Amino acid sequence: MAEKSSGDGRGAAGAAGAGAGTGTDGITKIGRRVLRLRTERGFTQRQLAEPAYTAAYVSTLESGKVRPSEAALRHLAGRLGVTYEELTTGRSPRDATRLRAGLTDARRALATGAGEDAAERFRELHAEADRLGFAEERAAALLGLGDCALESGELTAARGHFEAAEALLADEPLPRRVPAIRGRAIAHLLAGELRYSCYLLESAIDELNASGLHDPSALLLLYTAVIAPYMDMGAHARAVRAAELALALAPSVDDPGLVARMHRGVARTLIAEGRTAEADASLAKAQELYEQLRIHTDLAHCHWMRGYVHAQDGNLKRAERELRIARDMLASKRAALFTVLVEVELADVLRRRGRTAEAEALLLPLLARTPASGSPDAWASGQPAGEPEAAGLTAERGAVHAGGAHRLLGLIADERGDAESAEEHYCAALSLLERTGAAGDLADLCRLLGDLLRREGRLEAAMDAYRTGLGHRAAPGTTTLGPAPAEPPV
Repeated sequence: MAEKSSGDGRGAAGAAGAGAGTGTDGITKIGRRVLRLRTERGFTQRQLAEPAYTAAYVSTLESGKVRPSEAALRHLAGRLGVTYEELTTGRSPRDATRLRAGLTDARRALATGAGEDAAERFRELHAEADRLGFAEERAAALLGLGDCALESGELTAARGHFEAAEALLADEPLPRRVPAIRGRAIAHLLAGELRYSCYLLESAIDELNASGLHDPSALLLLYTAVIAPYMDMGAHARAVRAAELALALAPSVDDPGLVARMHRGVARTLIAEGRTAEADASLAKAQELYEQLRIHTDLAHCHWMRGYVHAQDGNLKRAERELRIARDMLASKRAALFTVLVEVELADVLRRRGRTAEAEALLLPLLARTPASGSPDAWASGQPAGEPEAAGLTAERGAVHAGGAHRLLGLIADERGDAESAEEHYCAALSLLERTGAAGDLADLCRLLGDLLRREGRLEAAMDAYRTGLGHRAAPGTTTLGPAPAEPPV
């Protein structure tokens, strides 16, 4: 029997079509796969080779010393009882379908149930995808693990999962990597690293537009995500423009969950412009979509944002009701970090309704550490190195809301005449917000501190506080952000 090899005139094209690659690594992997499958089925090399090939050819193929032709691989796949694609790529269609179904179930569990249960399922799927060598499914499982970690407030773990997913997809087009980039940016945002969060999102937007990859879904994901850090940094004009572009892109996107997320993000810019009725209408659209899709976490975020809208509009009773719904939904999902962030905003509403004791009782447990002295640094320092992540707010975990909690406690102390405690809280808030670059709230905080110091007769210190506040109000966001990203042709 004449031995057939890549010299049959179809070898190079066959190898490329087989996915064996041009290097020896792909050839070696196929050889090992043939050896494993042959051994599992109890075939000898001669039994596998006949009638078209020789045992010697199978031997050299299994050792990675010959580049197999497409014809040879199709023959071997038929003898081994697998598909040509499974033999050349290692991807069994049955395994791939089963893994994708498992990932869909895990996503549904994350949307409707507790994050810990979903995380356990994602871990199992990641291990199986790793064993099978399925990079795409491994990346999807890592994205799921990252989202679970965001819910529970494990920001370091979340960043690690998103970075690993991005690395697995390094050779894929940028739109495929956007969910991982967005997840990493949100983890940095929640850690108080607003400038770096903006950098990640703006860089991806620039790269997409500069390369001509005007993928509407990817761009919508990025523009929606960048609104929050823009607003916290006081870059309102950029936030509004991002919202306008997101609205323009939405008709080109088929994913209802993504469109709902866009409406939720855009609402914040509408609130800043005083367009509360439009903001509430956008949130109502998002809420309807989330209810149809049974996405509980995002539905809770909608209630949260609607509470914020009503608070800004002065309807404190409705604000309290929406925020309590959001808190209960997030707590039932054991979304620890998001739950405490909502509680800070609920405490603000309670204080404005005159229920300061309730507000204070809600806020104090949220701050992971209390100061050992009157030093503002004691409040802002967070937890010492080596300790596990705390359940409350620190300089590295929910820093913007930690600053908000200290600001509220300062107001409560100020209102009851405890100037020393009020100053401690204002200074702690100032330290946190300056560290994060949250210019949007700094000017008002400096005014509160300046007023307190002036009443205490410390005029020079009061002037310093006012000057700091004026500096932040004069050019919001411009000291930390470079040129705005390029815009897509929408």
